[in-house]
Amino acid sequence: MSATAVAEPPELKKLSGPQRAAALLLVLGRDHGGPIWESLSTEEVKELSSAMSQLGRVPAAVADHLLVRFSGEVSSMASLHGSFETTERLLGDLLPADRVKEVMEDIRGPSGRTMWDKLSNVGEGLLAGYLKNEHPQTVAVILAKLRPDHSARVLSELSREFAVEVITRMLRMDTVQKDVLQEVERTLKTEFMSNIARSQRRDPHETMADLFNAMDRSTEEAMLSALEQSAPESAERIRSLMFTFEDLTKLLPPAIAAVVKAADKKVMALALKGASEEQRAVFLAAMTERAGNLLKEEIAGMGPVRARDCEDAQSVLVRLAKNLADQGQIMLVDPKSDDAVIV
Repeated sequence: MSATAVAEPPELKKLSGPQRAAALLLVLGRDHGGPIWESLSTEEVKELSSAMSQLGRVPAAVADHLLVRFSGEVSSMASLHGSFETTERLLGDLLPADRVKEVMEDIRGPSGRTMWDKLSNVGEGLLAGYLKNEHPQTVAVILAKLRPDHSARVLSELSREFAVEVITRMLRMDTVQKDVLQEVERTLKTEFMSNIARSQRRDPHETMADLFNAMDRSTEEAMLSALEQSAPESAERIRSLMFTFEDLTKLLPPAIAAVVKAADKKVMALALKGASEEQRAVFLAAMTERAGNLLKEEIAGMGPVRARDCEDAQSVLVRLAKNLADQGQIMLVDPKSDDAVIV
């Protein structure tokens, strides 16, 4: 029996067009209805959401009829279109603006207003690794659109022969046609940026390690001990990823010096108040003699302090080191080894 031959249940006649559409989307659910929601305008989403909220109970006969009609009609439709823009538009109706921004930046890859802004935020080694497999003319078009300093670093990462070929084409290049540039942008979005976004999604154990790093030590140990009972593998993974104050003291002198330079001196004094003599010596060695003496005097003049306050200060230094690493000022090769260098 065809979809059009199925008799309408009486309850369906009470529903308006938007209510029928809302009922169908309710039946389809998130997984199957998602592509439809993504293709709607903001006003359409609002109208259907309003209609859905007022539906009440949808009889099984109505749901079955809507699904049968939908399956018959959709077979003759063109495919639905999902894009960054439609996804962002849908999320904007469902999530707070700051959350939408976070999600879309994760999907799109490195931040920036345009594709070329985003590409300028990609490390030269990573970008060169992608471009070395492209045609020299394509590479020339891309590098001509980037900041000169970034293009120069990318070229230095390519083989000498390939880089010279790219430079030669950049010298001979006339104005790039708009459709060619759009095609290059489209390819970068679909093939390169999307892969970066996927590769940059964090292991949840890394996120949890950051969370444990921010706890005081007694809570941290209690939580990890409890986790070891229920999920020993996860607990072990989190422990291996945690970067502690002890790990911080194992960095090479230039990295320690960078942390000392960026740290608040009062926080540094409080952190070292609770450190061992060996750990304290690591930081003092990164200071001038005068600065080190002043710090030792400040520590001595503190008197008794709570252990919790010292631990909190040490956690601040740990987070500072990780921020410096994220900015590329220092490199933490392995949180549990002393093989770290400053770049």
